Parts: sequence; C-alpha cells; structure tokens
Amino acid sequence: MNAFDLCGSSGEDNHLFMNLESDYEKVTTDPVELEQTFVSILKRHGERVARLGIAEVEIRVLCCVAEGCPPISLRLVASNPTGYVLVMNTYVEAADETGTKGSFKLIGGTKANLACSGDSSWEGMDVTSPYPLTRPFDAQRKAALKASDTLYCYDLPALFEAAVEKQWNDASSKGGIEGGIRAASKPLMVMYTSELVVQKKKGDGSKSWTMKDYLNGDLELVQMSRGAGANDVGMVAWLMILKTIEYPEGRQVILIANDITHKAGSFGTREDVVFKLASEYARERRIPRLYVAANSGARIGLAEGVKKAFKVAFKDPLKPENGFNFIYVTKDDYERFGSSKKEIIAEPVTLDGEEVYKVTDIIGAEPDLGVENLKGSGLIAGETSSAYNDIFTMTIVLGRTVGIGAYLVRLGQRTIQKADTSPIILTGYQALNKLMGVDVYSTNDQLGGPGIMYSNGVSHLVAPDHLQAVSSAIEWLSFVPSVRNGLLPITDIRGIDEIERPIEFTPTAGIPYDPRLLLTGGENDDGVWQSGFFDKGSFTESLSGWAKSVVVGRARLGGIPMGVVATENRTAEAIKPADPADVKGAESITQEAGCVWFPNSAYKTAQAINDFRTEDLPLMIFANWRGFSGGQRDMFDEVLKYGSLIVDAFVAYEQPIFVFIPPFAEIRGGAWVVLDASINASVMEMYATSGSARGGVLEANGAASVKYRTKDLLSTMHRLDDTLKSLDKKLSESTSDDEKKTIKQSINEREQSLIPVYEQIAVQFCELHDTPGRMEAVGVIEKSIEWKEARSFFFWRLRRKLAEFDFRKKIQEASSVGSGFEGMTAIGASALMKTWFIGTPGMTEDMWNADKAVLSWMAQCNQDLERKLLGLRKQVVIQEVVQAMTAGGATAEIGTAGIVEGICQVYQTMSMDDKEKLKKMLKEAIDL
Repeated sequence: MNAFDLCGSSGEDNHLFMNLESDYEKVTTDPVELEQTFVSILKRHGERVARLGIAEVEIRVLCCVAEGCPPISLRLVASNPTGYVLVMNTYVEAADETGTKGSFKLIGGTKANLACSGDSSWEGMDVTSPYPLTRPFDAQRKAALKASDTLYCYDLPALFEAAVEKQWNDASSKGGIEGGIRAASKPLMVMYTSELVVQKKKGDGSKSWTMKDYLNGDLELVQMSRGAGANDVGMVAWLMILKTIEYPEGRQVILIANDITHKAGSFGTREDVVFKLASEYARERRIPRLYVAANSGARIGLAEGVKKAFKVAFKDPLKPENGFNFIYVTKDDYERFGSSKKEIIAEPVTLDGEEVYKVTDIIGAEPDLGVENLKGSGLIAGETSSAYNDIFTMTIVLGRTVGIGAYLVRLGQRTIQKADTSPIILTGYQALNKLMGVDVYSTNDQLGGPGIMYSNGVSHLVAPDHLQAVSSAIEWLSFVPSVRNGLLPITDIRGIDEIERPIEFTPTAGIPYDPRLLLTGGENDDGVWQSGFFDKGSFTESLSGWAKSVVVGRARLGGIPMGVVATENRTAEAIKPADPADVKGAESITQEAGCVWFPNSAYKTAQAINDFRTEDLPLMIFANWRGFSGGQRDMFDEVLKYGSLIVDAFVAYEQPIFVFIPPFAEIRGGAWVVLDASINASVMEMYATSGSARGGVLEANGAASVKYRTKDLLSTMHRLDDTLKSLDKKLSESTSDDEKKTIKQSINEREQSLIPVYEQIAVQFCELHDTPGRMEAVGVIEKSIEWKEARSFFFWRLRRKLAEFDFRKKIQEASSVGSGFEGMTAIGASALMKTWFIGTPGMTEDMWNADKAVLSWMAQCNQDLERKLLGLRKQVVIQEVVQAMTAGGATAEIGTAGIVEGICQVYQTMSMDDKEKLKKMLKEAIDL
C-alpha cells in the first residue's frame, strides 16, 4: 500500500497481489484460519484500502493443511463490492482434468463457501489466465445501483453475515461478565447458507418449468450450493443458518429476494412460483421468512412476433391521421400465428377485395405477457397473508418496490425501509404525471418514501443504509423464537442489569413526562441514572413515526423478550402532508392530547398487538388512557372501528398479557372496556400501582358533576358543618318572619362560602371509588403493586405464566386424544393444574398465587406431572371407547366393531412379544 501511495494512484479498480513466503515444511495451516487472519488485516486497513482505490486484494501462499500432506498453493481473493462487507474466496492451484495445466479450484468448507458470500468466479480458470478488465458481476451491481440504488441480490448473504458479526462484536465490546462470555463463545462461522432452487421432481429429465408445472404439483424446492448469478429467474431464495447471540448453535431463516438485474426485478409467473414455494418451505418448518424487496411490480410484455407482423386497416389509407378501423394480419401470417401456434384469435374479413384476418385477441407465444402475472401476484399475496399468521414475516425494502411488491410489504406487516431511493409505491410518479397531464411529482419518494410510509405506519423502522437495515432485521429477530410457538430466546443479563432491583424512575403527579422513561429509565436533573422497568438498554421502539400518542416496541424483562405498549401522556402532533396534485391542498397539523386514543393510535395499538402475537411474545401494557376521542372528526375517521380491533387482537392472543396502570395513571370509560382482562381471561391479567393508580367510568371531576350535584353538596354541608346545623336549629325554632329571613340569609352566605371546599370534598369522595383498593376488592384487578417492586413481581409472574401456559398446552393436547369429547379449554386446563397443585402435600390454595412456589412445585414434581398427563390421556381414551360402545343402536354396533377391527389391524403389525403382552392384558382385564 505504501507503493500505491508513492505512485499517487487515483484509480478506482486497482488490484493488489502479494506472494507470501511460508515455512510450510514445519507449520500446518487451516485455510479457514488463514481467511480470518487475512480479513482482520484488511478490516484494520479498510479506510486506506478504499482511499487508494484497491478493489481487489490477492494473496498467494504455499502451505500444508495437515501433517504429512504435500504442500499446496492457495490463492485468497478479497474484495468489497457492496462497500459494507469484505467478500472472500479461497482457491487452490490444482491440475486440470488433462493433468497438463494448473487451474483454480474453490475450496469447500471455507467461510465464504459455507456462507454463500463469495462469487467463486475463478473456479476452473487457468492459473496463467490474465486478470479480467472487470470483476465478476460488476455489470449486475451497476445495473442494480442504477435501477434502484440497491445491491445485487447475491451480495445479500454477505450483508447478513456482516450483521451477525456486528451483533457479536457489539456484545463482546460491552465489557464485564457479559462481554467476556460473548467474546469467548463467538463461533468462527456465524452463518451457513444454501440456495433454494425450484426444479421438476425426480424422474423428469427436463430442467425448464412453468407455472403449469407448479399447478400440476410437479415442482419441488431443492437445497444446493451453486455459484452466484446462476439463476434464470428474477427471484432468489436461500436457507440461512444464523449463529446469533441468542442461538449460538444456529437458527434457520428463509431469505427471499428480487433480482433487480433480471427483467428489472419484475414479477412473472416463474418468480411467483419461487416466492410461493420458498414461503411454504418456511411455513412447513415454522421458521422466520425475510423478504428483501427491490422490484418493478408485475411484468408487462407484448407479443413481439405479432408486433412485427400486424397491419392496420386505416379509414383512408391516404390519410392515416383520420384514424383506423381494425388491426389485422394477412392470410399467410394467420396460418403462421393463428391456426398452428394459437398466438392470435382472428376472424376472416374482406379488405379491398382481399381476405384478411381481423385480430380480436392476441395470446402471444412468449410467457408472462400480462394478466397471468396478476394471477401469480394474487397467489403470492395470499401466501404472504397466510404466512403472517403462521410464522414471523418481515420485509426489508432496499430498493423501489411497486404494485404487488408494495402489497407484499404491507401483507407481511413488519417493514424496515432504507431511507433513500427505496419507495413503496403502487404507480410510478411518471405515470401519475402523464395521467394528470402535468408534472406534479418529481420523485417516487414523494409517493412512498419514508416521509410517507414511516409516518403512516407501513414502515416500522427506517435505516440509513443497506447494512444498517439488515442489522435492524437481525436485532428484531433476537426477540423472536427460532420456530413459531417455540421457546422464547432468553438472554443472560449478568453484567448488564439485575432482576431483583427496585425501579428508580418515578413520575411526578400532574407533570407530563416521556413514557419511555418508565420502560428504559434515564438521567434525572442532576445527571444521575435512574433505572426503569425493563433491562437496561433492551427497549427497541417501532412505528415511532406514526400515531405518536402511543409508544410500542420490544424489550426484555430479566432477559425474557416482551412486547410493550405504553401511553404517551404529552400532547403529540399528527402531520398530514399537502398533496402536490391538489393545488388547494395544504399541510395540516393536528394536536392530539395525551392519554387519549385517536383513530390512528387505536389502529397502531391493535397492529402492534397482532405483531407481538405472531412473534409469540408476552405483552406488557402500561395503560394510562382517559378514553377514546369521540369528536365528530374522529368518529368519522372510524375511531370506533379501530378501537374494536384492539379487542379482536386481545381475543386472538395466546401468550401472557399484563395490563398495568403505572404511577399517577388512570383508565376510564371505553378505554377500560377494551383493556379488561375478561376479554380473554385465559391470558390477560390487570394490575395497578398501589395508592396512585385510578380506574373508573368517569374521572373524579366528571363523576362529581354528575353524581354529586349542588343539592347533594348542600345536604352534606348541613350534615357536617356545625354552623349550618346551628342555623338550621335556630330556623326551625324561630317564630318571627324577620328572624327567619335573617337566618336564611346567614345560611345562604355560609353555603356559598363552603361550596368551593365541598366541591373538592365531592371530587375526593368520588375519587376514592376509583382506587386500587376498590378495584382489587371488586375483582377487576388481580392486585395492587408498589411501583418500585413491579419489576421483580412481573419477572416472577411472567416466568410462572410461561411455565403454566406451556404445561396447560400439554394438558389440552392430552385431553384431545379422542374425537368424542371437546378438548379442554385453557381456563379448564389451568383449573385442573391448580387442583393437582393443591393436592400435592404441603401446598395450599393460597400458595397458588405465589409464583416462586408454583415454579418450584413444577420443577420438583415434573415426573409426577408427566405421569398425571399420561393418566389423563388414558382416561380420555377410555371415555372415547366407552362412548363408542354404549351410544345405543347402530352407533354402538359400529363403534364396537370398529374398535375390534382396529385392534385386529394393529395386532397384525405387532411383534410376537407385543402380541403376547396384548393377549395377557386382555385376559386380565376381561377375565377370559
């Protein structure tokens, strides 16, 4: 590199070659370790390499890979085509098939090979071949950059590898116990990748396939390791095994990406089939499915053969500007296109005394010309909708995504959008300008950039560049189980935070504050850190650009991932941009009061809950809502509809939900209705902060104005005030009209002077009906909790609920063995579990609410519980058989015959020992 400095090189495509001397006779070298060393050196000098315009670095070294082996010559070639991550390929100089020349052979098992992050472009090249003027896939990379400022799809695995590496490096750099653990446990390989390729099923020698083959069930998805750029379809899929911090042994993820260099990344029927099969592959295995979007929507084509042959019947051949009557082909062309190939449908007509064929329909010989692509788009739209409910889905928008591409973004829900030149649109701005006849829009970002899509909730997160977008996806995955309905990825928080600690941040009554401080903690006015509810640094907010009166995101409690919804108690702004197409339009800014659900924030709440549900996350809601905004505009904007969606989302939830009223917060009226635990009693529980939390139909002031009117105030005054009681007595004893008049005047004056304080008393009296004590007494909350102790309480409650939910699923499965009985409900399973708990020696009914005691019981009595499950399953089978044989009439006869026949069929498949055991069991049971 010093030589480059001396040369003053200013090129952008320099190649650096180094030939290393090695003591190969004494030292063995692992190519993987050599790659790692090479990469670390290049990373250390990365800025200088980029500044000198070094596009590729090549190292040649002679080494032995094992003792006793002959020396081999290795070539390590590194480049950084994306600008974000180094791509490495390792080759060995080997003899070709003739044995007369040397050629490059890619070494299998190296990091680049296993991660599919290299291009393997030197494979099979002669060792003496001159260096090419351009690097492999430069044309594709330039095309992707020009088309949508995005990356070539085969560079994406390298970005995921870099993102996982970054996750490990960030964790290792934290220091302390946690950092040391991460640094020691980091795997050498953090990603393994194989491409998923669509092929015809075995037995068919043909390699080409169409949508018809898919519809006939003749296609399958095959894992293979093939070189970059070997695709003949504009959609590529990979199965990636990511060794993340949460899953150091590896987690599987399906990655699907558009190849924007193939027909502009458009969706044809073959692209739709690849997408569909890859998505189904993820659903079958219940693993996350990520889609990297950079496309131009459904493919549009024309029948080129017909286009070159058709003719036009003008009204006046001498004046074609007067218009035309129809399009036709000659008889010869019709025989070529229509009668034999069915490329057109035409009817014979006579034109100028000659028989021609008027074209009524153009079918075309080329595939994917039009509406069939829309049918394919419908296929993958339906698949994405199903995938959202079945597995974790996410879209990373790294380039423009149009039409069906935009719908896939929304149907997959979770979206990370690159900040620049990655619009999510239905129609390009040029087409809209042409439609309106004036140049209204100048870029696609005006229609679907982050300024629109992040602000309206389509995009959950915005990233400044490609690598950061992928890193955000990896961080999001860290909260999600490796498979749907799997165990949560619980992290070790030693050295980061403590479970049994008090919450130090406490809001001040009557003073608005940032609700995120409840979750994360923050510095006080003196710069001293005050801890929050969740683990330090674990909260990640999403959808923060939309409906700012609600805060949603993900965090960890004692290392356990949770979904979070919190109320914004400060006034927020909702900005609606002016549409350039509307000359009278103007930007509108609406002030949204804190602690109130508006149409957008209610929808945001429901959407976040649905996202958490399909991520299998427990949910924590910090509730502080006075109700829904019921003004005319908000009623017209469907606040009632979106509020109802919150209830729908709760009903479908399967993981624990805790609704908690934090300090000095309240839930009133309709807000309580959509948060009450009875909506889904099998998973929801409500709690409140001791002393300061409130809940009721109306706020105390409103309740006092309705239920403690002036006459009630006066009645209370006369009951309590000694002066008024004395005046009332004098009035009743007085016989003089003048004296009565004077006393009444004194009473009136006294009443007026006392009204202000008695109004306060009325408010206080009404407020005492809304306290946590009354909520607990009437059974609408489980219990009240001291705020400082809430972290410890909910951690143990969450652990207990997760264990309870897992075991009650087993109870429900055991109770659903037969078809004659309905499966046990979740509440019924919990009740049965409680019965078993109370029946255990030393356990009481009061201890059922002691979370640590229940967890200890489940751990200590695990074998006994498993036996109880087997007994339950056996009892259900017995009931099923009894019901079948005692149903009466023909049903009993059929049931008995069916049971006997079933036993006979199983008997035929048994071994001799098992047959003898069955005979013995029957003899003993029936006393034969």
